[in-house]
Amino acid sequence: MKISARNQLKGTISNVKAGAVNGVVSIQMGDNVITADITMNAIEDLGLETGKEAIAIVKASNVMFATQKIAGISARNQLEGTVVSVKEGAVNGHVKLELSDGSIVFGSITNDAIESLGLAEGEKAVALIKSTDVMVGVE
Repeated sequence: MKISARNQLKGTISNVKAGAVNGVVSIQMGDNVITADITMNAIEDLGLETGKEAIAIVKASNVMFATQKIAGISARNQLEGTVVSVKEGAVNGHVKLELSDGSIVFGSITNDAIESLGLAEGEKAVALIKSTDVMVGVE
C-alpha cells in the first residue's frame, strides 16, 4: 500500500504503555524514539508489543522544526538531525532532516519559518511532532 504521508519511519517498538482508552507506543529508531498516542483498540488489532517492528507515519504538515531541543513543550517527539534539503515554494517550503539512523523526516513549513530559523543544508535541527499526530503501521 502506498500512502500520501511523507514520513514513514521504521523502527522497533521499545515500550507500550496501556491506558483505559488510549495507549502510548514508543518506537526506537537508532538514537531517536518516536511516540504515538493511539487507541488501545489499534494497539490490540495491530498486535503491538515490545520488540515488534513498526512504522511511525506522520504527515509532513504535522512536523514543526526548531534549531535545538525545547524544554517545557507538550510535543513529546523531538528528533535531532541534520538538514539535507530545503526547497522553498511560493509560500511554503519542504525541509528534509536526516536522523542518526539514516531515516528522513519531511516537514512542510512556511518560507518565513525556514528563513527565520536559518534552516539550510548541513545545519543541525530538531523535528517536533505531537504524539497524537503519529499513526502506527505494521507490515
